Amino acid sequence: MDKSSVVREESEKEMKVILSGLQWMIFMIAGAIAAPIAIADLYNLTPIETSGLIQSTMITLGIAGFLQGLMGHKFPIHEGPAGLWWSIFTIYASLVGGLYSSNNGALQALSGAMIISGVLFILISVFKLMDKIARLFTPTITFIYLLLLIFQLSGSFMKGMMGITTTHTMLDVKVFILSVIVVCITFWLGKSRFVVLSQFSIIFSILIGCLLFIICGNIPVFSHADTLFKLPKIFPFGRPQFDAGTITTAFLLTLLLITNAVASIRLMETVMKQKQLDHRRYLRAGFTSGITHLISGGLGAVGSVPISGAAGYVEQTGMKERRSFLIGCCFVISISLFPPMMNVISAIPAPIGYSVTFVIFVKMVGLALKELKKVIHEERTFIVSGISLLVGVGLMFIPSSATAHLSPIVIAILNNGLICGSLLAIILEQGLMWKDAFRYEDSKKINR
Repeated sequence: MDKSSVVREESEKEMKVILSGLQWMIFMIAGAIAAPIAIADLYNLTPIETSGLIQSTMITLGIAGFLQGLMGHKFPIHEGPAGLWWSIFTIYASLVGGLYSSNNGALQALSGAMIISGVLFILISVFKLMDKIARLFTPTITFIYLLLLIFQLSGSFMKGMMGITTTHTMLDVKVFILSVIVVCITFWLGKSRFVVLSQFSIIFSILIGCLLFIICGNIPVFSHADTLFKLPKIFPFGRPQFDAGTITTAFLLTLLLITNAVASIRLMETVMKQKQLDHRRYLRAGFTSGITHLISGGLGAVGSVPISGAAGYVEQTGMKERRSFLIGCCFVISISLFPPMMNVISAIPAPIGYSVTFVIFVKMVGLALKELKKVIHEERTFIVSGISLLVGVGLMFIPSSATAHLSPIVIAILNNGLICGSLLAIILEQGLMWKDAFRYEDSKKINR
C-alpha cells in the first residue's frame, strides 16, 4: 500500500470518528433539551434565564459525559437530566409561596441539594460503598430495572410521537404518521448492509425526519439569540441554601441516583461484552458523579445521571469506541457556548427525537431478556420479578395528586415506579437469598 493510500485511509477514519462524535452530540442534546425547558416554564423564568438554564444544563451534561468517559466508568454512556432531579424540581415548584417565598428561593435550595449530593457521592466512593451497591445488581435486578424503565418511558414516547403536549392534548394524525415513518427509516438504516448507513442511522434518521416535517409544513421554530458567545453564570439564582429538608432530600436522592447509575454501567458492560470486570469502575464513576453534581449546583443546572438508553444506542449503531463519544461530549460543551448554534439543534421537532429514541429502547427490550439467560435460580427470579413489576408498573398509574399531601422526598419516590420497583426487587431478592442460605446452613447442621 503506497503512502497516499495510507494517508487517505487515515483521513477517512478520522472523518468517521468526527461524524460519530457529531451523531453523539445530536443524540445527547435532542434527548436532554426537554428537561430545562419544562423546568424553566414551571419556575416562570424569563427568556434570558431560560437560555441560561438550558446552557448550564447542556455544558454540565457534556462535562459529566467527558469526565466519566475519560476517568470515571470509561464507557460511552452519555449523561442526561436525571428523572429524579426533574421530579424534585417539579415538587419544589409547588412549595413556592409556602415553604419558599419565591421561585429563586426554591432554586437556591435545589442548588444546595445538588452540592450536598455531590459531596455524598464522593464520600460514598471514598469509603468504597459503591462496590457493595453494585453487587446488588444481579441479572434479575437488571432485568426488572430495564423493563420498568421501558414501561415508564413508553408513555412519553407515544405521546411525543402523536404530537401530544401540555398545550396540545389532541392526537395530531400528520405528526403521528411522520413519526411512524421516521421509526421505520431508523429500523431500516440500522439493519442496512452498508456499514456507513447502519453506524450513522441516528443522524440520517433525524435529518430525513426534519426534511419530512418541513415538506409537510411543520417548519421548525428557531429562537432568537441575543449574543454570539456566552459563558454560563456561577450561582445564577443566588447563593445556595441549605436546610434540614434539603439535606434529607439530597441524601435519599443520592442513594437512588446510585441505583440508576449502577444499572446503566452494568448494562453497558453486557453490551461491550466485558470478560474481565473492573472492580474500581464503580468507585471512579461515583467520584466523578460527585464532581459533576458539584458543577451542577454551582451552575444552577439540572443534576445528571448516566443514561441507560446509551446501551440501546450502541447496540443500534455498533459504535462502541470511546474516542468518538468523548469528541461528542466536547462538541456539546463547545456548542453550548454559542447560543445561535444551540438554538438550531434545539429546534429539531420533538416527535423526531421521540421516534429515534423509540427504536433505541426497542433494542433495550432485547437486552433485558438476555439478562434472564444468566439467571441460575429461576423460581426466585419469577417471584421477585412478578411482585416488583406489578408494584412498579402499578405505581405508574397512580395520579400524582394522590400523594400531594406527603413530604417531597416521599412524593418523588412513590411517583417513580422505576425506583420503587427496583428497590423492592433488591430487598426481595436479598431476603430470599438470605433465607435460602439460612436453610442451607440448617440442613448442614441436621446432616451432621
